[in-house]
Amino acid sequence: MQASRDAIESPYAWARLAMSLLLMTIGGSGMYAITVILPHMQRDFGIARGDASLPYTLTMIGFGVGGIVMGRLADRFGVMVPVMIGAVGLGVGYVFAGMASGLVLFGLMQGLFIGLLGTSATFAPLVADTTRWFDKRRGIALAICMSGNYTAGAVWPPVMQYFIDSVGWRQTYVGMGIFCVASMVPLALFLRRRPPAQELAAPAAGAAPSTASDRPLGMSPNVLLGLLCVAGVSCCVAMSMPQVHIVAYCGDLGFGAARGAEMLSLMLGMGVVSRLVSGWISDRIGGLRTLLLGSLLQGIALLMFLPSDGLVSLYVVSGMFGLFQGGIVPAYALIVREYFPPQQAGARTGTVLMATLLGMALGGWMSGAVFDLTGSYYAAFLNGIAWNMLNLAIVGSLVWRAHSLGLFARFATAGRQAAA
Repeated sequence: MQASRDAIESPYAWARLAMSLLLMTIGGSGMYAITVILPHMQRDFGIARGDASLPYTLTMIGFGVGGIVMGRLADRFGVMVPVMIGAVGLGVGYVFAGMASGLVLFGLMQGLFIGLLGTSATFAPLVADTTRWFDKRRGIALAICMSGNYTAGAVWPPVMQYFIDSVGWRQTYVGMGIFCVASMVPLALFLRRRPPAQELAAPAAGAAPSTASDRPLGMSPNVLLGLLCVAGVSCCVAMSMPQVHIVAYCGDLGFGAARGAEMLSLMLGMGVVSRLVSGWISDRIGGLRTLLLGSLLQGIALLMFLPSDGLVSLYVVSGMFGLFQGGIVPAYALIVREYFPPQQAGARTGTVLMATLLGMALGGWMSGAVFDLTGSYYAAFLNGIAWNMLNLAIVGSLVWRAHSLGLFARFATAGRQAAA
């Protein structure tokens, strides 16, 4: 059933946004469940830390590729269809991963069902759907919707750790699968209405003007896209180090997995705050400078992990890390919208976001491999800092080019005109 144009920003649109946030929170469990069970699964299968990190890598690769597939399904059949597929994918993936006898089957369930068919269906399709139900308040609506995957990170680690301590990780995984199907299917039915067919109005007041041209930032579009992809990989290799390994790190320090799960929850809960605040900031300074700010602060937080081996200091630094890095990934989508033609935004945004997910996948495995080689997470943190420095170098050079071309002055002028 097609919605009419007056449904935009209606009470139904806001209720639909709430359903999308809830679905993303449930479906986003697939990103974080493996980080909570990593040390338990490693002991159960009798494998090295690097091998135990591979299922996370497969999950993130599946998540990235699945976003493109599920996005196309949503364009053709409506968002309800991929969300239904995601519910089944998560259900099957969790149940059979919980019953897996070895790493191969477990990794297959994580990558194919939980990542490719499951979690991916509750991210890109829901974000795209939200853009079609909001106009003047599209920015805050997207910030709320995209907070769902961080809300998942804040909610699920302590919940899962409680059940792992009570019944074990395998039974917890089976229970997660049953819960996902039972909760997501009825929520998906709420999204059966198709969005309005008409084109929405122009960008909301305060948005920066498009600087799209044949040579954005004085370079070819593909070169700029390539630099953004390398920057996306490098910043997310750094970002994944604490997110993937904080539970195992706390276990190695003798604090226990439960404390690590609480730190992960704190980290991602602060990421929700960061995502909303960064959205507000980016409306005023643009995507490039927001990305530079976030990357600089993330590097500082990673440096602070090096001397922090006490329980209190780890809680503090984990919260700071979450507060600093939450706005980084959304900034890439905003940069694409600012510097590329609108008709290319979908494909180029998908490409850059896939690069960030590949960075998370690579970093999750790489940190485990460095730990296996050195027997310590100290070198793994140094590795993440080095990747973060690469990101800073790329983004800093892009900011310098934009400043040299006078593009930031155009953003400021547009913001003053919108305010007036």
